Amino acid sequence: MKKLLLIQSTPYDSNRRPIKKKKLYFVGLGLPLLAALTPADWEVEIVLETIEEIPFDTDADVVAIGSMGHAVIRTIDIATEFKNRGKTVILGGYMVSLMAEEAKKHCDSVVIGDAENVWQTLLKDYEKGTLKAFYREELKSLSTPLPRFDLILNKNIGDFLPVQAGRGCPNTCSFCSVYCLYKNSYLKRDISEIVRDIAHVKELGFNKFLLLDDNIISDRDYMITLCKEIKKFNMQWTSQCSIAIAKDPELLKIVAESGCIALSFGLESISQESLNYMDKAWANPSEYPELIKKIQEAGIDVSTEMVVGADGDTLKSIKDTGKFIEDNKIVVPRFYILTPIPGTKYYDEMKEQNRIHNHDMYSYNGSEAVHIPKNMNPQQLTDAYWQLYNEVFSLGSIFKRTIFRKDFIKRIDRYLFYFMVNLYYRYQIKRRITPNII
Repeated sequence: MKKLLLIQSTPYDSNRRPIKKKKLYFVGLGLPLLAALTPADWEVEIVLETIEEIPFDTDADVVAIGSMGHAVIRTIDIATEFKNRGKTVILGGYMVSLMAEEAKKHCDSVVIGDAENVWQTLLKDYEKGTLKAFYREELKSLSTPLPRFDLILNKNIGDFLPVQAGRGCPNTCSFCSVYCLYKNSYLKRDISEIVRDIAHVKELGFNKFLLLDDNIISDRDYMITLCKEIKKFNMQWTSQCSIAIAKDPELLKIVAESGCIALSFGLESISQESLNYMDKAWANPSEYPELIKKIQEAGIDVSTEMVVGADGDTLKSIKDTGKFIEDNKIVVPRFYILTPIPGTKYYDEMKEQNRIHNHDMYSYNGSEAVHIPKNMNPQQLTDAYWQLYNEVFSLGSIFKRTIFRKDFIKRIDRYLFYFMVNLYYRYQIKRRITPNII
């Protein structure tokens, strides 16, 4: 029997050491799906590097590595090591897809974009000795088998599993890898298939799930129908979507009543000028406080992801972002320095304007400025970024956002959990590690 080793790499810290944790709360869906797509005559093993060591002495015939965000740098290093050991190495994922030619220098084959339509062909080509350099086939519809969660249940993971609803996004944010890869394409799975997967998660003993979708409210009728089905399971779930959900009281109520306990929002910036520069002019940051309040009043906790370093940002606006987070009691905030990733529209713009400060893409980590901002120099941006993180995750701010809340007693278990998450993020920040959902 042929053997396949699937690896989810971990990011590096500022000293280029792999970030390790005792527990991995957010488990990716990609590798369990690839395992499910793999023919039955292959033995499959999954390794989650954040909580496990990579078996470089494996007897696997093929090693396939995926990653999220800046963990792609670690991915390439792992690929290089396996190649040096004579293994056939396959790379895939968002970041690899954006820089496929570069990634190919370090592996035998690259899967660009979605793997569903090419994975079995790739493995057959390997068996025949005709492996191609690149595999790419655009999906016209989205349908997936039950993920092989059985391959990760014995690992130290969180109390929820991922379930996919849609893939892609209709928005056109210039810095976003999803837009650059999918170009406004947004595919939804049949609701019956999603229900099948949720039922499977519950059968495995989980009472929570993460609904994967880059903008779950893109289709209102679809979302309402899905929520009615989700409600029948009496489970808790989280997802991410546009903050515009707060402008639709009926939909917000339906989502909350179906069991949604938290939503993550890519607010990006409190500066309208910065949002305009990022091709996100449709967002209005002056509305954010009111919209956040409506979501919280519906019983849904708010997590945010924001970037600093766009052309509308100043040192003052970055500092004001910290006050915004505290005033609006965002339970789990995360920040990144706007980084021109090769393959994105934003990278092309910065390169054309001769504003790339650091051309070594292998040093990019999302926590150091690599471009020249409009209203400050790169070092000032990097310093302001870490100052923002230290202020937001000061003990005073953590207590105000998680413990000192009027609704604390109503949802004491949830807020104590967020309190502990914030303390762990604080620990990471003190070590100059950017917190992320791994």
